[in-house]
Amino acid sequence: MDSLKQGEVYGSESGGRYEVVSKLGAGGQGEVYEVSDNGARYALKWYFKRSATPRQKDIIENLIRIGAPDSTFLWPQDVIVDTDGDTFGYVMPLRPPHFRGIADLMKRRAEPTFRALCRAAFSLTRGYEKLHEAGLAYGDISFGNLFLDPDNGDVLICDNDNAASADVAPTVYGTPRFMAPEIVTGVAKPSRNTDLFSLSVLLFNMLMLHHPLEGELEKNIKCLDVPAMNRLYGTNPVFIYDPDNAANRPVAGEHDNAIVYWGVYPPRIRELFTRAFTAGLDCPAKRVTETEWKNALANLMFSIVVCDCGAELFCGDNPPTCWSCGRVLAVPVSLVSGRSRVLLQSGAVITSHHANGDYDIDTVVGTVVQNPANPALWGIRNDSRTDWTYIKPDGTQLSVPPGKSAGIAKGFQVDFGELVSKFI
Repeated sequence: MDSLKQGEVYGSESGGRYEVVSKLGAGGQGEVYEVSDNGARYALKWYFKRSATPRQKDIIENLIRIGAPDSTFLWPQDVIVDTDGDTFGYVMPLRPPHFRGIADLMKRRAEPTFRALCRAAFSLTRGYEKLHEAGLAYGDISFGNLFLDPDNGDVLICDNDNAASADVAPTVYGTPRFMAPEIVTGVAKPSRNTDLFSLSVLLFNMLMLHHPLEGELEKNIKCLDVPAMNRLYGTNPVFIYDPDNAANRPVAGEHDNAIVYWGVYPPRIRELFTRAFTAGLDCPAKRVTETEWKNALANLMFSIVVCDCGAELFCGDNPPTCWSCGRVLAVPVSLVSGRSRVLLQSGAVITSHHANGDYDIDTVVGTVVQNPANPALWGIRNDSRTDWTYIKPDGTQLSVPPGKSAGIAKGFQVDFGELVSKFI
C-alpha cells in the first residue's frame, strides 16, 4: 500500500505546497512520487518510518544548506514532514523521461555513441569531483544512482541523500560489487578515497561493459554467497588484466565484452584502469584521481575518428585499423594544449578546455572549417570573443580576430590567451 495518495497536498519547511501526482517507484529506504507545486513538477522521496531517522533528516537539511555541487545532481531542495512528525521526505528535481539507467547501457537497451559515452563518463567524474570539493563523500556510486541521455551523454546523479561529510556517520556503505575492498572487509567507512575506487569500477563497467574483478576466479565460484563475494571483492580481489597475475583473466565465451573492448581503448585508458585495480586495490593513496580521469576521458572523447563503414575508432599517434572492416585510417593533424589533445578533422570543435585548460568541454571557442576559396585548405575559425595569436615556425606572429581562421599546419602554434597550443 502506498504511503501517499494521489491528490494529497503537503506543506514543506520552506512554505511550498506539493500535490501528489503519481508514484514513480520504491526502494529500500522509501518511495518516490511525482509532485506538483504551482504547476512545476518535482520528485519527492518519502521515507519509510524505519528510515526516517533524525540523523537522516539532519543530513538532508545540511545538503540543502550546502546546495548542489553542479547541475549533474538531482539535489535535495526542500523537506516535507508529515503531520504526525514520525516520517518525512525531500523534494528534488524530476528526472526527464528520456534519461536511461546505466543498467540499460550494460544490457544494451541503450546504445550511445563512443562520443556520448565518453562525455557521460567525463561528466560523472567532474560531478563527483565537485561533490568531494564540497567536503562530501557520496558513499554509494553504482548503476542504480545514475542516468544518462544516450543521445548526447548528459548525466544525472540521484539518491544524493546519502552524501555526507567525514564527521557524519554514514547511512549507507555502498552497493555490492562497487565497494572498495576496505569497505567490504569492514576496516573503513565511505570517504573520497573509497569513492575513487567505486568511480573506477563504474567507469570500467561503462567503457568495457564488464566488471574489472570478474574473470576466471568468479566463473569458477559455484555459489556466489557472502563469503565468496567477500573474497572476490574484498580480501582477495584480482584485476582481470593484472599484468603480474593472470589467475583471473576474462574467459572467452563468458566475458567477451571485456576481451573485445579492452583492445579498443588506447594505452592511457588501460594504464589508468590497471593502476586503479592493482596498486589502487590495497593502497587508497594510489587510486586514480578525478583530474587524471578527466584528462584521459577528455582526450578520449576528442580522439574519435569514424571509418567509412560507420565504425568509431580511437586514434592515437599511429594510424588506427578499423575493428569492423580492417581499413587503415589516416591520423588527422592534432592540436595539443597542455595535457589536452583534439583531432582536427571535419566538424571538430575546439572547446574552452583546449584553449584554457579549464575542463569546460561544452563551450565551443573554435571550429574546424574549409577555406571557401580553396577547399583543400583547412583552418580553425575563431568562435571566441577575443583575438588569438597565430605563431609560425619562424616566430612570426599574426592576429586572428573572432570570425577569422588560423590555418592548420604542423609546426605552427596558436596562443589562445591562456595556453599556447601546437599543431602536430
